[in-house]
Amino acid sequence: MRRRSALFHASDHHHRADTCEQLVAAAAAGELRLEALVRGTYPGRPMPHGVLSQVSSIGFWDAAHDQTWGLCEHRNEGIEITYLDNGRLGFVVDGRSYRLSPGHLTITRPWQPHSVGGPQVGASRLYWLILDLGVRQPHQPWRWPPWLVLAPADIKDLTNLLRENEHPVWPGTPGIGRCFADIGNLIESAPAGRLPVSRLTLRVNELLVCLLELLRAENPPCKVSLTHGERSVAMFLERLKRELHEPWTLELMAGKTGLARTRFAHHCRKLTNLSPMGYLQQLRVEKAKRLLVGDRHTITGIAMDCGFASGAYFASVFRNQTQCSPREYRNATRKT
Repeated sequence: MRRRSALFHASDHHHRADTCEQLVAAAAAGELRLEALVRGTYPGRPMPHGVLSQVSSIGFWDAAHDQTWGLCEHRNEGIEITYLDNGRLGFVVDGRSYRLSPGHLTITRPWQPHSVGGPQVGASRLYWLILDLGVRQPHQPWRWPPWLVLAPADIKDLTNLLRENEHPVWPGTPGIGRCFADIGNLIESAPAGRLPVSRLTLRVNELLVCLLELLRAENPPCKVSLTHGERSVAMFLERLKRELHEPWTLELMAGKTGLARTRFAHHCRKLTNLSPMGYLQQLRVEKAKRLLVGDRHTITGIAMDCGFASGAYFASVFRNQTQCSPREYRNATRKT
């Protein structure tokens, strides 16, 4: 539940405090039970310092009856693993809808937008673990925490299975269910200031071992292309279409993908046959053309909405791409 960045404030749905406002309100009103150890602005009790570094949130909710809220589309700053113990839940990831039943496991990466509820949360007991591995884009290397005890070969295998496959919903295993139940009991029953750190750390490690065993057994098709910088750029360019009014520069665009300017520009040209700024201008003019049809917006207002610094600059770029001025284009559409 992080705060949104200044850019992409409408489409960069990282998990923020207001994503979970209704969850917090329901817990405060006794509509459900919420037990979680957290860092940052995730809802729950603060994680003790030095315990399970890189875990952003771990815990569960237990809703005894249907709720009047759902978790809207968001992305976590970490990989999220959830396990539905009881009940049924709607779940949407990357625009695809699922209906979760007891025993279902979900895995979402930081770049996968998802929502829970469909649209409202039903009576359910849902466990989760959000682990920040230092990645925000598909091409970035994963950094596992120091408390992880898996063998190096197993860590490498788990990393590849999670990076090179993005299927979000899996049939859970009894072992995964037991690990989450034990984790929930440890968090719920721990006296204030006396969290059983060693046992909790052991259970989280066991959970990751069970996850590795599940993925190995399922043997999903893996695609190395899912981890390429080109994919990070392609994802950014799709989101860019919704944020054309922002004051983009080449540096800002490249920074959003975690790539150097030259690599970002290389991938952008490969995908669009245009430079990053050239593609941005093309998108802005296309949006302006849509807005010019009709009288709802002034030409100056359209220039601002599309990210042009001034009406004169807008007119210059528009004429360069369409061979007519914005006003001439509007008048021509009225005659047709």
